[in-house]
Amino acid sequence: MVKKLLHTRYRVHDLEKTVSFYRDVLGLKEVRRQTSGRGSQLVFLKAPGSDEEVEICKFDESGPVMVGPDLTHLAFEVDDLEKFAKEAAAKGYPLSDGPHSSGTGKIAFIDAPEGYEIELIDRAPKS
Repeated sequence: MVKKLLHTRYRVHDLEKTVSFYRDVLGLKEVRRQTSGRGSQLVFLKAPGSDEEVEICKFDESGPVMVGPDLTHLAFEVDDLEKFAKEAAAKGYPLSDGPHSSGTGKIAFIDAPEGYEIELIDRAPKS
């Protein structure tokens, strides 16, 4: 029986550029780095207030990284979507879609290096 989600892995070609995006644009904290038994370079990151980690993996022996459209995305809650969008754009990462109103607030999307899509959710204050 499964107990809980521990991490999600994304394989990339440019490890440092991708880690920089998750750390410097999204604000995730780098938790650890390691090399797997088969030689994969791994970096684990975590969002404040979350237990689950994002694993960024570089393993060139697996061939080219091919990110399919609408295959998968991560979603992160943000405090202020407009402020986040301005800061991310200033770092070279403008929103790729949105913001749009949703049933619980606003959502938008930003593209991480190598084409992975990130959803940003700004929940409306509870009344």
